[in-house]
Amino acid sequence: MNTQDILSAASLEELEKLRLHYLGKSGVITEKMKAFGSLSIEEKKIQGALLNTQKETIQQAIQQRKQFLELQKMNEELESQWKDITLPTRCSDTGSRHPISKTIELIKDYFTTQGFILKDGPEIEDEFHNFDALNIPAHHPARQSHDTFFLKDSTLLMRTHTSNAQIRTMEKEKPPYRILSVGRVYRSDAPDATHSPVFHQYEGLVIEKGIHMGHLKGCLADFFRYVFNIPNLPIRFRPSFFPFTEPSAEMDIQFNKKTGEIGKGSDWLEMGGCGMVHPNVIKNCGLDPHEHSGFAFGFGVERLAMIRFGIADLRGFFTNDTHFLSHYNS
Repeated sequence: MNTQDILSAASLEELEKLRLHYLGKSGVITEKMKAFGSLSIEEKKIQGALLNTQKETIQQAIQQRKQFLELQKMNEELESQWKDITLPTRCSDTGSRHPISKTIELIKDYFTTQGFILKDGPEIEDEFHNFDALNIPAHHPARQSHDTFFLKDSTLLMRTHTSNAQIRTMEKEKPPYRILSVGRVYRSDAPDATHSPVFHQYEGLVIEKGIHMGHLKGCLADFFRYVFNIPNLPIRFRPSFFPFTEPSAEMDIQFNKKTGEIGKGSDWLEMGGCGMVHPNVIKNCGLDPHEHSGFAFGFGVERLAMIRFGIADLRGFFTNDTHFLSHYNS
């Protein structure tokens, strides 16, 4: 049976008329089935099989054309009835970039021009990538619940630093590395003027052959002189201890405690920790510490933003106060 008339139906109404013509109570196929009573048993077998085949062919053609016409009709309706249901932005002329966002952009701008690649890791982390790989022993205070947010009934935790991004990169990629990881971190601190349970860090890692402490000092000195636009900004490094670096140091910049001026006075302001990557960290990531060496540093974004913008209370970053945001948008 030729189904071309069905497959060329121009509308659902026309298709329904063709369905009734073939399969309706008085349709072609129905009338043929009514005539079975006068046929012999052998003829019924032959004609029955033939009619069933014709009926299935017609039903399939009708279904195929129906799907096409319904989709065509829906597309036409969508095209003719389309409306933009999105709302216009509110107060678009009064928005401002957050001081944290502006500080992160400044940090990224500098280090990417020095060949650093931006890397990020998960904020929900396991103990290996957050502690073990960084040579932080099981008895270290940072691994206790009063310092770290552990997920309930789980060994997972909220990352306490962005170093996990560096570890994951070292596991997957081959050196040399110049990595900058920036993001949110979490520690069990009570909020006050200088502490928050959630804050932002920027950490750098450089591992190449022949890297030494002089490269670290030169990198950080140049960065902070760039940030504060003071070419001869006095900087000092004090011996310290971190499980993941050896030797370790705290880096300070000169400032005047009374006036808050950077690069003047006789006082020193701590910016963060740094040091040469501990051989155990290099080994934990599958590299040979005799062949590769490097330096790492970790600093707080909020601390840098507070100094640059003259903000005295850390909590202002998280209150969503429009007066605070607009004031520091200049």
